[in-house]
Amino acid sequence: MPSTEIRPPRFNHVAMSVPRDLLDASGRADLVAFYSEVFGFQELPTMTEDRRRLVFGCHTIEQFVFLIAGDEPPMTCPRLDHYGFSVGTEAELDAVLARAQAYRDKDPRVDIIDKHVDDHGRLAITSIYIGYLLPMMVEIQWWDFKPTAAAADAS
Repeated sequence: MPSTEIRPPRFNHVAMSVPRDLLDASGRADLVAFYSEVFGFQELPTMTEDRRRLVFGCHTIEQFVFLIAGDEPPMTCPRLDHYGFSVGTEAELDAVLARAQAYRDKDPRVDIIDKHVDDHGRLAITSIYIGYLLPMMVEIQWWDFKPTAAAADAS
């Protein structure tokens, strides 16, 4: 019997307009190499159109980054405009950061804002920002939930 429970909406993609030249064979190769190596994104080749469209799958079928070139001027935005992903551990965040730093060693176009912690007491959010060729950066966050005093006393 199908579930009658309504699923709340989920975030599933971000779309950006980019210059046509960025979506030529060379530009796509740069984008695919970086975003797959650093973040694990995968090009969806059936969606690729030379100088027009590139779509990255982001870990599940329902999450993707949609890059489109058209006749309108491409998107521009301030450096810290971004979209974000969360990871389960600080070690996972550090691994993404290490991959981005290693990539920057061979390609200085990689833009990294190093680890920063916003400590809110019960919750500390550690984040990094990484940019490469696209108008928006990618933020990676790790949410560190600390035990409450009552929970700590019980253990």
